[in-house]
Amino acid sequence: MPVSLLSRFVAGCLSLIVSAGVQAAAPKAEVMIWRLDCGQIVMNDASPLSDTGIYDGQSRRLSVGCYLIRHGKELMLWDAGLPTSLLGKPIDQQPISPSLAVDLPTQLARLGIRPSDITRLALSHYHFDHAGQAATFPNATLMIGASDWTALHSKKVPFGADPALLAPLLNGKGKVDPIEGDRDVFGDSSVIILATPGHTPGSAALLVRLLKTGPLLLSGDVAHLEAQWPLSAVPTWNTERADSLASMNRLQELASTLRATIIVQHDPADISKLAAFPQASR
Repeated sequence: MPVSLLSRFVAGCLSLIVSAGVQAAAPKAEVMIWRLDCGQIVMNDASPLSDTGIYDGQSRRLSVGCYLIRHGKELMLWDAGLPTSLLGKPIDQQPISPSLAVDLPTQLARLGIRPSDITRLALSHYHFDHAGQAATFPNATLMIGASDWTALHSKKVPFGADPALLAPLLNGKGKVDPIEGDRDVFGDSSVIILATPGHTPGSAALLVRLLKTGPLLLSGDVAHLEAQWPLSAVPTWNTERADSLASMNRLQELASTLRATIIVQHDPADISKLAAFPQASR
């Protein structure tokens, strides 16, 4: 068997093993999660949220959430929010207006955590509102979909990406773990990165099992608003429509099977599904 085919076969087998872990019972490992404020985006023109014209002539406000996960003594950050260049920027009348009120180090300091304490930084995808503060965590291993990582190295910069935000990592000055398929982060089914391509080629969502709260599904950008689920609304900027719909279906089916709570990271209405910072959900 050629090496390339063998690699794909092995990756496929590993993905099946991890997928089986998705169905496993909640582990006994202590897992906690905090929602961090990583900004807001006002879409004065919300039409890009659907390629069927559903949002034409409308506006929407999107939240930008990042999530700190403690697994035993290890600390993982899911998404890195808007860049600090947007700190204090007022909302204006541009079609898309992002703003950041507080940076990640300031919020982590309230928990007694330094950026250097974060050991894993997992990005749902490469867009600037999810990778904005990635360079703040020099000791963290970057976990990102392999297809997204490849796209960041292409001559044509992908839509919504800003390679400068990941410059140290792209220049080989940090640890990078490109992910194929699903990945059981800690090996006990408590935190699983789920392959959900469509928004970008290597987009991912995250399954987190909490002992008291139960399983959570952090959406990445599989959906931007809860209203998009029943409408099957695919944004115009997604890279693949069929994959987008399949990923939306996968998360909804998983939520039903696992009785999990889906948290749409960009929907302000979903912020209250987790404990208010600085409290943690367990």
